Amino acid sequence: MTSPVEATDALQLARAVAGEAAAVLCDATNKVGTIRTKSTLRDLVTEWDTRVEDLIRERLLAATPDIPLLGEERGESNADAAASEYLWLVDPIDGTVNFAHGLPLFSVVIALERRGEAVAGVVVAPVLGWEFYASAGGGAFESGQPLAVSKITQLPEAMLATGFPYDRATSPDNNFAEWEHFQRVAGACRRLGCASLDLALVARGLLDGYWETRLHPWDMSAGALLVREAGGRVTSITGGSFVSAAGNAIASNGAIHTQILEQLEQVPRSA
Repeated sequence: MTSPVEATDALQLARAVAGEAAAVLCDATNKVGTIRTKSTLRDLVTEWDTRVEDLIRERLLAATPDIPLLGEERGESNADAAASEYLWLVDPIDGTVNFAHGLPLFSVVIALERRGEAVAGVVVAPVLGWEFYASAGGGAFESGQPLAVSKITQLPEAMLATGFPYDRATSPDNNFAEWEHFQRVAGACRRLGCASLDLALVARGLLDGYWETRLHPWDMSAGALLVREAGGRVTSITGGSFVSAAGNAIASNGAIHTQILEQLEQVPRSA
C-alpha cells in the first residue's frame, strides 16, 4: 500500500503497527531505562519513546513510502511533508510521565490525516489491554465493539477531563483558572495525563467531555476521530472547526458541548 486512499486500508495498517508497538511497551514497563528531560524537568522522554517511534516509522514508511510521517520524538520524515496530501501522525508513548512512573495510563497513538482531516486513528493502552480505533465514515470501535458517547445532558452531572502544560509553574497560560471553574460547575473533573486516552474515553462514553490547549497534532488527531465517529462533537477551544495542528480542542458527547463553551467563555483569559 503506497497511497492508502481507503480509510479501512490505512486503519488495518495502523492497527497492526500500533499492536506491535504496544507489545514492545508491555515488555518494557518494568525496565523503563534511561530517562531524560526535554523542554522542562516535567517533560520526560525515555529510551522507549525513541525506540518505539523508530519501530513505527520503519513499519509505516516501508508500507507507505510516499506518505511522510510526523512523530513526537523524531519530527518529520520528509522535508516536503507540507505538500503531501497525506500525513502520518505518531506518538510512541502518550503519557510518558505516567509510563516512567509505572502508571499504566499511557498509549501508542497513530493517525493518518488527509489534507488535515483524520481518516484513520488508533489509540492503544498496552498494559490495560485497550484498543480504540476508527476510520472516517466507518465508525469507532474498542476491540470490535462499537463505541458510543454518553447521554448526559447537563454539565452538573458530567465528568470532564483536561490536562496542563509542562511549563504550568511559570506560564500564566496554564489552564488552572479553567480547572478551578469547572470544578465548581461540572459534576467532576479528572486529569489522567494522557490526552489520547481522555479523547478515547469520551468516545467510549466513560467521560462526557474534555478540553485542553497547547497540545500537538499527534496528541489529538486519532482521539478526535474516535469521538466524532462515536457520535460526539469536536471543535476548537472557541467553538470553531477542529484542526489538530492548532493544538487545542473541546470534545464532548455533543449534548453538553455548548454548555462547556459557555462556561469557558466566563473564565478570564490569561494575559
